[in-house]
Amino acid sequence: MFVTHLECAACGARHEARRLQNLCVECGKPLLARYDLEGAARTLTKESLKGRRADLWRYREVLPVEREENVVTLGEGWTPLLHAGRLGARLGMKRLLIKDESLNPTQSFKARGMAAAVSMAKELGARKLAVPSAGNAAGALAAYAARAGLEAHIFMPRDTPRANVVECGRLGAHVTLMDGLITDCGAEVGRRKEAEGWFDVSTLKEPYRVEGKKTLGYELAEQLNWELPDVIVYPTGGGTGLVGMWKAFDEMERMGWIDERRPRMVSVQSSGCAPVVRAFAEGKRFAEEFPDAATVASGLRVPKAIGDFLILDALRASKGAAVAVDDEELLAAVGEIGAAEGLFVAPEGAACLPALRSLIEKGEVGRDERVVLFNTGAGVKYLEAFGG
Repeated sequence: MFVTHLECAACGARHEARRLQNLCVECGKPLLARYDLEGAARTLTKESLKGRRADLWRYREVLPVEREENVVTLGEGWTPLLHAGRLGARLGMKRLLIKDESLNPTQSFKARGMAAAVSMAKELGARKLAVPSAGNAAGALAAYAARAGLEAHIFMPRDTPRANVVECGRLGAHVTLMDGLITDCGAEVGRRKEAEGWFDVSTLKEPYRVEGKKTLGYELAEQLNWELPDVIVYPTGGGTGLVGMWKAFDEMERMGWIDERRPRMVSVQSSGCAPVVRAFAEGKRFAEEFPDAATVASGLRVPKAIGDFLILDALRASKGAAVAVDDEELLAAVGEIGAAEGLFVAPEGAACLPALRSLIEKGEVGRDERVVLFNTGAGVKYLEAFGG
């Protein structure tokens, strides 16, 4: 394939692509896969895509797996981009769209990243995989590890939505529930992984989940006939999807598919856990850990993201924004989106609606602009959040 090397996102140090590794050995920051895009573009063309498989592996040349037999797939990707006409009318918008990731295997966007990460772990010889998760990443790892015949060791906060816990158990994963937050679960994986022989597939602590997530950007461009939207509103916990899309836009420009124009990227967090929003407002490149993180949107309950500087860089480079919304607002938005568009969205995805309203009221988003809201998962996995 066309991967040339891994590159540290912070210090630029070059690393070998064909071996299992986590963070940069020089500075401890995330590694990103780099490609021979000129070579990839010889066969990966807009025209060639018309006859390809309807999943994320349609972009095979810019994905890292070398041998076809190592591709671990459940049909992830190529999710619908829906015109939200009734919801848009309430906002006075004619070009409001929702990218609905709930139709992925395991019912969330996490399937994209884990498909790529587990495929590469299999190809590079890993046998046991471990992850801390607030819920949906755990379910995705459990599913793809089972599909690949690998062991999955999953650490989740004790108050993780029950659907995720049950899902992981039924998919054969080894599940440990812990008091505390996802950061506490991550610390436990870090303490035990060497002795246990686990490969850590935590968000941005290995190079390939972001490669699966970047296909969100490729799909958006293709579904919009290679004209990117004006604004992308994205619920942000670890932020891999936002980082991945920003990477995809750069790759597509270098292959000559799009020009230099970019959407304004908007990061949405809960006011109960908003480290990126706070760092953005304070003009900082790195976000401090958010104290006493608490939100019903479990995927947003990430008090410290290792890729914080990549998220913040993309927001600022795109002249975007970072918005925090209250839990009451995002829960109400689940019902509003559902009644208007027939989508039972996850609380994280629902958070995009009050965030967009706020930006419109401030004059930061125009009603005539083309805006994409991301629903990252299925509301049915969060039944506890909606009471009786």
